[in-house]
Amino acid sequence: MGLATARAILSRRPGASLVLLEKETVLGSHQTGHNSGVIHSGIYYAPGSLKAKLCREGSERTKDFCARHGIPVENRGKLIVATREDELPRLAALEERAARNGIAVERLDAAGIAEREPNITGLAALFVPAAAIASYRAVLEALARDLAAAGGELRFGSAPMAIREESGGVILDLSDGSIRAGRLVACAGLQSDRVARMAGLRIAHRIVPFRGEYWRLAPRRQGIVHAMIYPVPDPAMPFLGVHLTPMIDGSVTVGPNAVLGLSREGYRKGSVSLRDVADMAAFPGFWLALLRNVRHGLAELRNSLSKRVYLELCRRYCPSLSLGDLLPMEAGIRAQAVMRDGSLQHDFLFGQTDRMLHVLNAPSPAATSALPIGDMVADRLLGSAA
Repeated sequence: MGLATARAILSRRPGASLVLLEKETVLGSHQTGHNSGVIHSGIYYAPGSLKAKLCREGSERTKDFCARHGIPVENRGKLIVATREDELPRLAALEERAARNGIAVERLDAAGIAEREPNITGLAALFVPAAAIASYRAVLEALARDLAAAGGELRFGSAPMAIREESGGVILDLSDGSIRAGRLVACAGLQSDRVARMAGLRIAHRIVPFRGEYWRLAPRRQGIVHAMIYPVPDPAMPFLGVHLTPMIDGSVTVGPNAVLGLSREGYRKGSVSLRDVADMAAFPGFWLALLRNVRHGLAELRNSLSKRVYLELCRRYCPSLSLGDLLPMEAGIRAQAVMRDGSLQHDFLFGQTDRMLHVLNAPSPAATSALPIGDMVADRLLGSAA
C-alpha cells in the first residue's frame, strides 16, 4: 500500500520530494510478505461495491505490472467446491454474484470437478479462470525500483516516535532522527491505529491481530492440484475457510485458519506481546467482538490445536490427504479493525486532517488491489491539499 501510494503520488507530482519510511530493515516483513500470493478475481464482493471494483481493476493492473517487470504470473484459476447439500444454494448465489460483477465462471458437476482436478471431490463447483498467483515480494521490489527511478527515497529502519501536525506541515520524530513534511500518508497496517493516535486522530476502532496458520504440503504432494481449491464460504464467518493454494515457488499451502493473535508481529506459535494484549483488553469493542463470535472462535482454536481436525477440513474436498502430508509453515497475521460496538470492519477506513491521510483499514484483497487503492489514496490526499 505504501509503495503503491508513493508511486501514484509521484506520477501526479513529478519531481516532488517524497520519502517513504519503513520501520523494518527489509520490504515485506509483515502482511504483504506473508500473504497467499493470490491475485484475486473479486467474485466474493457485493456487486457495485468499491471492493469489487478495486479488485477487478487491481487484478488486471497487477498482472500487467508483473508482465512489464518480468515477474512470473501463473493463471491457475480458482475452484470453489461445494461438498454438502446445504452449500449448494450459497454456490448458486456466488454464481449470480459473479455474473453481476462481470466475472467469468464455469459451473461444474461432480464429474466436471474430477475431470479438471482428479484429486478433488465435491457435489458441484465454480471454476474462476481469472484467479492467478504471483510473488508479492517480487512486486514490492519492483515497486521500490520504480520509486527510486522516479526520484523517491525509501528509508529503512525508520519508525515514528511522535507526529505533530502544524499549520505549515507535519513534523515526525523518528527512531533515526526527525523530518518535516508538507503532507503525510500513513499506510501502517498492523500498527495503523497506533500511528493514527500518535498523530492526534480520534478513532473508533482498534487493530486486533488474527493469526492465519498454514501447513505446507510435503514435496511429494506438490502436484496434487493445479488450481487454487477453496470451500464455499460461510457468510457467518469473516474469513474464506481453509484452502489449497499452489505457490509461485512450486509449493502448495494448506490454510489458513483464523485464530486470535496475542502479538501483532509475533509469527511463532505461542507468541505473546504484553503491550498488544493490554491494548486489546482495554478496548470495549474487543470484548463485544469476542462475545459475538464465541462459537466461531472456539472452532478456529480447535483447528489450531489439532492437526487432525485441521486435516479433516481439507479432506472434505481432497480426501487423499494424510497427516504426514502436512509440514509446518510460518503463520501470517491479519490486521483486523474492530469497532467500538464490537463489529468487524470489512471495508476501507480512512482518517484525514488538513495535511495527513491515514489508511486505517485496507481489507483483503488489498494486495491484489494495491495499485488502484494507491491511486485512490493519492487523489484523496492531493485533491484535499490547499
